[in-house]
Amino acid sequence: MSARNNILRRIRALQGKPPSPTAGEREAVRAYLQTRARSPRPAADGEPATRFHERALSLASTCDDVAAAAHIPAAVADYLRKNDLPMRAVCWPAWAALDWAGSGVAVEARGARSDDLVGITGAFCAIAETGTLMMVSGAATPAAASLLPETHIAIVSRARIVRGMEEAWQLLRAEHAVMPRAVNFISGPSRTADIEQTVSLGAHGPYRVHIILVP
Repeated sequence: MSARNNILRRIRALQGKPPSPTAGEREAVRAYLQTRARSPRPAADGEPATRFHERALSLASTCDDVAAAAHIPAAVADYLRKNDLPMRAVCWPAWAALDWAGSGVAVEARGARSDDLVGITGAFCAIAETGTLMMVSGAATPAAASLLPETHIAIVSRARIVRGMEEAWQLLRAEHAVMPRAVNFISGPSRTADIEQTVSLGAHGPYRVHIILVP
């Protein structure tokens, strides 16, 4: 991050500002964001979780729904078997304590490597309007687990499904005093149509995105 910080410091110096933003500057930005009028938006259609499920399916994601977190390993195992995928995965630390072995899945809580085919993560929140997952990077939420394996399984709380992008950023600002290093938006499997206008999945990331909704 030193190169980025050096560039920002040079810009601030040319503006006659101190090297780092002051508390007053940060508060002025927060006040501006809170009072700024919102642009026109599409009408909200139905309950957020239902809308998110519909939009996620339209993006070629697949979805499952479980009654409690304890049922996640069984749901993951069922998905892997149905799709003839390996019964092993890497996961974020938050999900390491679940009874994976009891469902026949070998799961390691560590960063993803090139030979890992399945990654299990959570999500900061989900966006109902577009069927998108919002991911924030951090020590306990490594981005590689969602971007490197061919199959990404995301565990999403229904309570963390927001109406649109505006609410997602509002939630992030409310819960993070400092912005994370990276914010990634995942809208279904990776795809491209650069070659002869033909859509190809898995071009720059996972071939499959499977979402498990929990209370």
